Amino acid sequence: MALASRLASKSKLLYGSQILLQREFAVPVRHFAKGSEGSDLPALKGDEMLKKIYLEVKNKFETSIGILRKEKITIAPEDPAAVSQYAKVMKTIREKANLLSVAQDVKADIDIETQDIPDARTYLLTLKEIRTKRGLTDDLGAEALMFDALEKIEKDLKKPLLRNDKKGMDLLLAEFDKINNKLGIRKEELPKHEEQLELKIAKAQLEELKKDAIEAMETQKKREEFKDEPAAVDVKTLDIRNFL
Repeated sequence: MALASRLASKSKLLYGSQILLQREFAVPVRHFAKGSEGSDLPALKGDEMLKKIYLEVKNKFETSIGILRKEKITIAPEDPAAVSQYAKVMKTIREKANLLSVAQDVKADIDIETQDIPDARTYLLTLKEIRTKRGLTDDLGAEALMFDALEKIEKDLKKPLLRNDKKGMDLLLAEFDKINNKLGIRKEELPKHEEQLELKIAKAQLEELKKDAIEAMETQKKREEFKDEPAAVDVKTLDIRNFL
């Protein structure tokens, strides 16, 4: 493990906390600028807002790092048990640090990105963009079916469907319900689908962490000071807790 310590201490693993938590600390400024929804609290401005944001991010970060220092993470995306453990650790972090789940985070993105969109087609196109940026796949082909449903409604209406058209939107949502039934998607099973999504994302993050670790070690091995060291260490033996 001497080589592992020497190499990884100078590698991207030194920034392991940033790699693991890079998306967890996106605090929406609008939350502070406008005040909490439904609250009579005054909006925060200037230095007061920045201080509030800083303290909230700092508290969430310290809570998260505290958990990462205790929990063992094995960098083995090919091992279902390691992926499951990693997903469990990240879920604990979100719960303890009051962070959004993946589903909640995606929903927040959708709410922000689509709030001013007037028509259904642009809304669906924006959903597609968000899905693509997130690296989420449409394995069931639901997206194409949703666009087909919109085409059907707009053909009947003989005009673009606007989101404030209650009758037209009700017809579209009814078509979406048919699509969900056809694909076997039920509301009561959404927690299961979210868990599967969490595992998929956990595996992708572990793959990225493994790639970073291997690249960093290979780069360091080329240096003169490491020329007499033994062969590269298996990243599964690295303990991220040593580098936080």
